[in-house]
Amino acid sequence: MYSLSIPFCAAALTVFLFTASRFFSDSRHLHVDEGDSVSGASGSAPVSQQSPILKEIKEKHRELLPYYTESTKETFLKVQWKERGDGDSDSLTNHGLARTKVKDILDVEESAGTGMIGCVQLRYFKNVDFLGSGYTKAVLKAVSPEGLPVALKSVNDRGTDMKRCLEDFGDVEGCYELVSYKLIKEIMLLQRLQHPNIIKLQGHCQGRDWGSGVTAALELGSPLQMIQLLQSPWEERFRICLSLVRLLHYLSISPLGSVALLDFQPRQFVVVSGELKLTDLDDASTEERSCRTDSDCTLTFPHRNFTFPCAAGGICEGLNEKTNLYNAYRYFFTYLLPHRAPPTLQHLIDNIMNSTGELRSGINETLEGFEEILQMYKSGRYLNNLPPSLLRGYTLVKGKRPVDSVDYRCWPSYNHQGCVLSVHSAREAAHICSSHPQCTSFSVSSQRTWTGRYLASFRSGFRDLIPDVKSALYVKKVCGSEAVA
Repeated sequence: MYSLSIPFCAAALTVFLFTASRFFSDSRHLHVDEGDSVSGASGSAPVSQQSPILKEIKEKHRELLPYYTESTKETFLKVQWKERGDGDSDSLTNHGLARTKVKDILDVEESAGTGMIGCVQLRYFKNVDFLGSGYTKAVLKAVSPEGLPVALKSVNDRGTDMKRCLEDFGDVEGCYELVSYKLIKEIMLLQRLQHPNIIKLQGHCQGRDWGSGVTAALELGSPLQMIQLLQSPWEERFRICLSLVRLLHYLSISPLGSVALLDFQPRQFVVVSGELKLTDLDDASTEERSCRTDSDCTLTFPHRNFTFPCAAGGICEGLNEKTNLYNAYRYFFTYLLPHRAPPTLQHLIDNIMNSTGELRSGINETLEGFEEILQMYKSGRYLNNLPPSLLRGYTLVKGKRPVDSVDYRCWPSYNHQGCVLSVHSAREAAHICSSHPQCTSFSVSSQRTWTGRYLASFRSGFRDLIPDVKSALYVKKVCGSEAVA
């Protein structure tokens, strides 16, 4: 990542200049202009060429209507669009009307919130770094004067969507307006859909000096790294899957109805403090598919097809929910859920894998299955068959901890240089140590995981012990005698 400063020089015109230039002032602070005027772009097309793009913008306005609150819907309905053809002398006026309407919609929502970041606050954000970009949006990281880190999303000037628009219409200002609608849709969805596993909207702004200049300030998360996650302990992988199931349950009964994630990919999610959160909603849909026959209610995936009944009302009821659930199965559950799970929980996991892989169950039953596994795991009920005599094979040394210990590696471990696993109790740790031929001792720390379980360190030997009132060391007995006196 790069840290940017102002004024810009030619060497600083990197791939993210097109976005960052909207946000910076001469004092190295973020700057967003609040001017209400709509300046004409030097690259704008003649009036006669602007009608087609204005029709596209008009259609985008209509597509956003289902996501409005009652207050913003009223604002929408008050705006009367003028039907016109090519060469209409009122094209520029209507172009300004489009921008004013979007401004009003966002302003109504912004004024309804308290403590939200707006254009004024964004002026003073600093320490801006480039995070990434896609077809439509670019993302920057910035820090508020109070030290709050946020992710800033804006239109990607050099993205595929902008390039295609300019090729089709040749209207710089109009293309900013048109391409901004995915980001505006995302802002509106984040205002309506609020859940612990959806990224939090911290605020937004619409500057007017650079096209539409829409900016969304979001809670900052870390990109989901599937390869790294595959190497993490099962408990952390289960947490990701549980977060996803809780999210999908909410989306199935959201205030907007059942919501389908049409671009369901791991890259649409981030991790915040170990929790999975949805961060891209611009491809979400609240419409269930209409149908005449059952064949119209077919879900097609690369290796499977599913056909469901067409309801009496001519709607494929539940198709959004099932689409989300099967995508969760093929992108997340398959890779993260079964591997290295506690053996006594495996039958419950197999039930979830089979039911979601065949779409025999809905999201309600899937969530119930996950919550059952969580409760068994947290309570230690899955350990009921472990013999109580396991700890008899170990000598307990209180108030001491090993130094110069010889650690061995196990997978998956919380410490990649050793063997650190979560356990419900010392009895479970003794069971694990007994199953590792190289293990001669273990210690249980006071550190807890997100489920409340303890972290235990397993070792193959040590040279000496030192006092530590917080430590409890278990040393394997040798031939019926005690290894440590």
